[in-house]
Amino acid sequence: MGIEVNLEGKTALVTGASSGLGARAARALAQAGARVVLASRRMNLLKELRAEIESEGGSAHVVHLDVTDHASIKSAIAHAETEAGALDILVNNSGVVTNQRLEDVTMDDYVHIMGTNQRGAFFVAQEAAKRMIARAKAKPGRQHRIINISSIAGLKSLPYYGVYGMSKAAVIQMTKSMALEWAPYNINVNAICPGYMLTDINASHYHSEQGQKFIDKLPRKRAGKPEDLDGLVLLLASDESRFINGAVITADDGMSLL
Repeated sequence: MGIEVNLEGKTALVTGASSGLGARAARALAQAGARVVLASRRMNLLKELRAEIESEGGSAHVVHLDVTDHASIKSAIAHAETEAGALDILVNNSGVVTNQRLEDVTMDDYVHIMGTNQRGAFFVAQEAAKRMIARAKAKPGRQHRIINISSIAGLKSLPYYGVYGMSKAAVIQMTKSMALEWAPYNINVNAICPGYMLTDINASHYHSEQGQKFIDKLPRKRAGKPEDLDGLVLLLASDESRFINGAVITADDGMSLL
């Protein structure tokens, strides 16, 4: 008998859902039956995605979220629970990336990357977990899932991605700390480290001479696609992942083996 992921009755918040990995994760969760809350600054794109999900029979809501603004984080999560119900799943995906030499990184670049990828990710997870912990105390046994999107750059040094890699390495350590502290409340916290993925955020680099040279060095000379993470996201979001906690899982087509 096969295992089918069924997320009916679950509410999932996906940050950075306006495009790329976040948008794809939201589609996959909705197709599995979850009520999905789409969060990002780009409301027009969220509304388009909501319409797409609803046209396929799914349930979706939208909230404005700026992960660099603590007040926005608190407001968005409160709004999400008002609209769709108590959160069972968080896909903590918001992120930015630059590819530049370390000597060219400005203070603004550094603050922007760290503020979004590390600080923003931390406080989104913290705010969601506070609510999950309160519910776990009131109703022991309820399962919760937090999926932090890190990167292979957080495990392996990549040229021109130094500060980005530093921010994603922090997400990995954050994941382990959260998994340990929040385990008593049935909150499983895991990290996915994608390899080189083709998304809106890196399309220009992908098509550049430098980007193509990088891809030619990969084991299969190809970049990943957001849908390549569907199975992993669904597993980590489901009750079937009850024994997976604090894991840092690479999904990189063998890139980390180089």
